[in-house]
Amino acid sequence: MITTTMVNYKKIDDKDVQYLKSVVGEDSIFVGEENIHDDYSGDELAGMEKYPEVLIYAKNTQEISKVLQYANENKIPVTTRGQGTGLVGGAVALCGGIMLSTEKMNRILELDEENLTVTVEPGVLLMELTEFVESHDLFYPPDPGEKSASIGGNISTNAGGMRAVKYGVTRDFVRGMEFVLPNGKVMEFGGKIVKNSSGYSLKDIVVGSEGTLGVVSKLVLKLLPLPKNKLSLLIPFKNLPTAIQTVPEIIKSKSIPTAIEFMQGEVILAAEEFLGKKFPDNSSDAYLLLQFDGNSKQELERAYEKVADICLECGALDVLIADTDERHDSIWSARGAFLEAIKASTTHMDECDVVVPRNKVGDFIIYTHKLQEEYEMRISSFGHAGDGNLHIYLLKDEMDEKTWNKKAGEVFEKMYNKAFSMGGAVSGEHGIGFAKIPYLEEEFGEEGMKLFRGIKLAFDPNEIMNPGKLGSNYKVNLYAC
Repeated sequence: MITTTMVNYKKIDDKDVQYLKSVVGEDSIFVGEENIHDDYSGDELAGMEKYPEVLIYAKNTQEISKVLQYANENKIPVTTRGQGTGLVGGAVALCGGIMLSTEKMNRILELDEENLTVTVEPGVLLMELTEFVESHDLFYPPDPGEKSASIGGNISTNAGGMRAVKYGVTRDFVRGMEFVLPNGKVMEFGGKIVKNSSGYSLKDIVVGSEGTLGVVSKLVLKLLPLPKNKLSLLIPFKNLPTAIQTVPEIIKSKSIPTAIEFMQGEVILAAEEFLGKKFPDNSSDAYLLLQFDGNSKQELERAYEKVADICLECGALDVLIADTDERHDSIWSARGAFLEAIKASTTHMDECDVVVPRNKVGDFIIYTHKLQEEYEMRISSFGHAGDGNLHIYLLKDEMDEKTWNKKAGEVFEKMYNKAFSMGGAVSGEHGIGFAKIPYLEEEFGEEGMKLFRGIKLAFDPNEIMNPGKLGSNYKVNLYAC
C-alpha cells in the first residue's frame, strides 16, 4: 500500500469533471478507476500501482494550458504520461488527481534541413522519429533501448542509450522546446539557434525533470547527417574484468566506437533461449560489443582494425566482425532482447541503473558478484561500458515477498553506496521517479536536496506537478503496509 504525508490536494468532484470535459471533450476524458485501463495505474516498475482519478488525452498545447491552469488554481495534482515505459515509477499518479497523457500529440511538425532540426510533439515515438529522419538521410543519435518510448518520455529522463559514448545523451540534442508552466502560461525555451549564453538554460533544467516542473508540448531536436556505413565487432574475453579493463585503452586510441557494450555469457544464453535463435558466439564468459559508424568503408576499417589490435593485445580471445546488415542486426537484436530475456527467466526483478567512472566498471561488477554470493540471490548485468552506465538486475526467483523486500533493500543500499564511493551516481539514464528518491537523497545530501526543492518551487509553487517525485516536500513510502 502507498502512504503519503503532508498532502492536502483537492479530490476531483463533478464540477471539476464538467470543466475538464468542456476543455478536452467527452471522448478524451475517463473518470474513475473502473473506466481507466490498468496500464495507466503504473509504468514498468513492478508492484507499483496507483490509479489517477481522471485520465485525459491532451490533443494540443491549448488544452494542456487550460487543464494545468485549472488544476493549479484548485490544487489538483497532475501526472504527465507518455508511453509508460519508465522503470522507476516516474509516471505513477501517487496522489491520484489528473493523469495527462500526451500520446495523441504525436505529430512530426517540421523537418528543417537547412538548420538540421526536426520539430515534434512529445507523443512521437522514438522509432517513428528515427525512421522519419533516416528516410531523409539524417540522424537522431540518442538510442535508448526501448524504441517504443515517446520522445517526451526520453526528454523527461534525459535518456541515453548505447550511442552515448560517441554522440552524447538526449539533452545534447534538444535545441528548444515549448513548455507549459503549472499556472498554464506557455513558454519558449531555446529554439533553432546553435549557441545561447542568455542566462540560466531553462530547457536544460526541464530535460531530466521527470514531469515535476510542467509539461513539454513541443520539441526542436538537433539532427546530424546520417552516417553511410556501420559495422560491429563482437569480442570474447576469458572474464569480465579483462574485458572491462580494455575499454579505457579503446577510448584513449581516439578511434572511438559509436557504442561499447559489455555482456556476460549467462545473459547471452538467456537471450538465446528467449529469442529461440543462436548468438554468433556463446562460448566465453564475457564480451565487448562495439559498433562503428562513418561515411566511408576506409574510415571504418582504420578505426576497427586499430581497436581490434588493442583488444587482442589486452587479452581478447578473438575478434568477430559483423560487416553486413544481416550480421549486424542479428547481434544487436539479441542485445536489445537482454532485458526481456532476464525478465522471462524469473518471477520478478528490480534494477539498479547505476553509473560509475569507466575505469571502475569492472570493480563494480566484481562487487555485485560478491553480493550475489552473500545474499544467495541471482544478480544479472549488462550495460554501456563506454560511458560507465550499468544495468544490474536483482532476480526474485522463488523468494517469498518478505525475504525479497529485505534482501533487495539491503543489496540496493550497498550497491548505491559502492557507486557513490567510486565517484558514481544513482542513475545513468532511467531517472529517479519514485523508486530512487532515497538514494538521490544519499547522493546529494541535505543541501543538494534543498536546491532540488528550490527549483521545484520556482516552477511549481503549489506543487501540483507529479507530486512525490523530484523536489517534493513530502515523501511516499513504497513498502508501507
